[in-house]
Amino acid sequence: MKIAVIGYSGNVDETPVKQLGEICEELGHKIAIKKHILINGGTDGIMALVSRSARNASGEVIGIVAGLESGNKHLSFEFKTGMDSSMRSVLMMYNVDAIISVGGKAGTGLELFSAYLMGIPIVLLRGTGGWTDRIAGVLIEGKYLDERKLVEIKNSWNVDDAIELAENSKRR
Repeated sequence: MKIAVIGYSGNVDETPVKQLGEICEELGHKIAIKKHILINGGTDGIMALVSRSARNASGEVIGIVAGLESGNKHLSFEFKTGMDSSMRSVLMMYNVDAIISVGGKAGTGLELFSAYLMGIPIVLLRGTGGWTDRIAGVLIEGKYLDERKLVEIKNSWNVDDAIELAENSKRR
């Protein structure tokens, strides 16, 4: 299964990424030991943390990188898109089976909406801040972004449940 982890970009030693270090390490490790392929934006922030952890557990990590940036050193494969980060985010969604969201700024919000519109299963790893927690407050019936009910958005409060929910979800 190809699981995308989306969320905060930025320096791994600064707030808010630093506070999510243990969660990201656990998430990357467990995705790898379950033999899933980890896909992310390939650069800094939570992407670097989950990538490092997954690679340390001999996992496969694909970074779909915006523009001509260089990805982080923990990627198994790096794909430079030549696209801005918004377009790269949409392209990334075409290549995943499910996403797990950890915190995040506006780019994460875009990825959540893109995944929803494409019918990609979404798991919110709650308690991580940003759009991951913020979007939970606007869901219709606590699980949909709009009345079309394209895909149910699941809430998780720990890494094991987040991965299990992703594994048991079906892309529409």
